Amino acid sequence: MTADNTVAFQGKPGAYSHMACREVHPEMDVLACESFEDVFQAVESGDARLAMLPIENSLAGRVADVHHLMPQSSLHIVGEHFQRVNHHLLGVSGATIDGLTAVHSHVQALGQCRVRLRSLGLTPVTHADTAGAARDISQQGEKTQGAIASALAGEIYGLDVLQAGFEDGAHNHTRFLILSRDAQMPDQDSGPLITSMIFHVRSVPAALYKALGGFATNGVNLTKLESYMIDGSFSAAQFYADADGHPDDRLMRLALEELAFFAKEVRVLGTYRAHPYRAEAQKRVAGDD
Repeated sequence: MTADNTVAFQGKPGAYSHMACREVHPEMDVLACESFEDVFQAVESGDARLAMLPIENSLAGRVADVHHLMPQSSLHIVGEHFQRVNHHLLGVSGATIDGLTAVHSHVQALGQCRVRLRSLGLTPVTHADTAGAARDISQQGEKTQGAIASALAGEIYGLDVLQAGFEDGAHNHTRFLILSRDAQMPDQDSGPLITSMIFHVRSVPAALYKALGGFATNGVNLTKLESYMIDGSFSAAQFYADADGHPDDRLMRLALEELAFFAKEVRVLGTYRAHPYRAEAQKRVAGDD
């Protein structure tokens, strides 16, 4: 395994991040890391060329840890991937759904199956990742303990599928960001593009309205806006935003100039091609599918 041909992910083999790595870069080796911090460090230190990091899920929302770590990192976003998440309820040989008392998984996966778990009266138990939960119950061998993970994790750790499609929503997807030490700026005419950025505003009336006004007046579509407090002071907020377009597009350039005037510490994290799933999801919402 060579660092230049390695993509790092958080979790154990069989995690959904592992599956995303295999789908996006099947030609590359993978490096499993214990924590999200370790994934960032692996790329920053040169142990891997790319990082595959989940940023949000269509059912459970944002992955807060990644949002907080990205501004501290020197890495650049070079791509995105939407991974279909098809959760399986797994158990050791001989286990049954009626015999389960608790189900183990990552907090995001548990949240994506919350309604199903409550209906069955099962106690959720949080683990660091889905595949790690599958490995742990396999090692314990208790028929009363189940795991929510991928079919791949079930195969790797020798577990039975008690129920496939265990998630609460039929269109459960996780959005991943692909990060690199080196920025990769695509051509303006290379298809639909996304530009991601972070910025700070003071906690005063109309600060965010003024900062984002340039996107509205220039007709630049914001597809994502997330906020969180910084330094625990409640006097300033940090925002993560995704916008359709390239920084060198005239209208995007004008919008970014206005953002820089009203906000501070504006930093473009990367510009990259929009994943085809975006267009598919828009058609589905519009009822065109």
